[in-house]
Amino acid sequence: MASLLRLQALSLTLTSPRRLPSRILRSASPASPLARRFSAAASPEQRASETDLESGLYLVATPIGNLEDITLRALRVLKCAHVILSEDTRHSGKLLQHYNIKTPLLSFHKFNEREREPSILKRLHEGEAVAVISDAGTPGISDPGMELARVCASEKIPVIPIPGPSAAIAALSASGLPTDEFTFVGFLPKHGRSRKVRLEVSAREAATQIFYVPPHGIHQFLSDAASSFGDSRPCVIAREITKLHEEFWRGTLGEANEAFATRQPKGEITLLIEGNSISADETPSDDFLEHELKEMMAEGHALSSAVKLVAEATSAKKKDVYALALRLFGNE
Repeated sequence: MASLLRLQALSLTLTSPRRLPSRILRSASPASPLARRFSAAASPEQRASETDLESGLYLVATPIGNLEDITLRALRVLKCAHVILSEDTRHSGKLLQHYNIKTPLLSFHKFNEREREPSILKRLHEGEAVAVISDAGTPGISDPGMELARVCASEKIPVIPIPGPSAAIAALSASGLPTDEFTFVGFLPKHGRSRKVRLEVSAREAATQIFYVPPHGIHQFLSDAASSFGDSRPCVIAREITKLHEEFWRGTLGEANEAFATRQPKGEITLLIEGNSISADETPSDDFLEHELKEMMAEGHALSSAVKLVAEATSAKKKDVYALALRLFGNE
């Protein structure tokens, strides 16, 4: 009988699951040598996620419409930063609330950038981690942040990009236009002559041209662009990217003028125009250059300024334009 009991006890010992003694469980805690050996294998980025951020200016890209379009790294930076500079605190508050981020927000936009700059630099010099976000997309790209990044770089303060959504790149990737070379122009100048000069420069470039256009300005933009690029130049109008009513309209500038003549689209627009296929060797005639120079001079530009603007707006060499200007106007 005693032998039978010993055999049953041995059977229970072999077949029953065993609980580890508490001292062994404690040794597997995060602070133990065993846990440290495992954590040592983690990447610096993973280890940093458990600690405070290094001091610096973090330019954090945020969704341009769909809240799911944000990276894990961006979320960690926003959670761990001491403060978040935001173009519109009410707008950004919705994003932070969605991801349960409690970091304080501080308004930072084109009207108060200069005013905020000294206090932000002071915080950075004191060792804080400061994140910058815009209403949508990547800070500093047609949004606040460029000047602050420039000042920080000049003062040897780390400037760290946290890449993510960008309307320009998203639109280009899906446009069907050449992507091997492109120029990001952004918003055009408001002054009429400056707008024309910028469009004429773009019209002669071989690279795909990318513009940001406010919805209320689409009709004027298409009219101006058709004058500079020609009605037959292919274009793509990307609207409400990543949102419910995302639209990619494709056609020529002439067709776009007709299609949008009676439409007033909503939401920010990214407009792409195919590059010029004409050889850069085809320089404009002297008659054309003379006309452009006379227009510039009539508007009050100095001779050197007129030459510079005309050369930039055409494929003519600056020295040739200058020689022509001297023949026409002397040393005025």
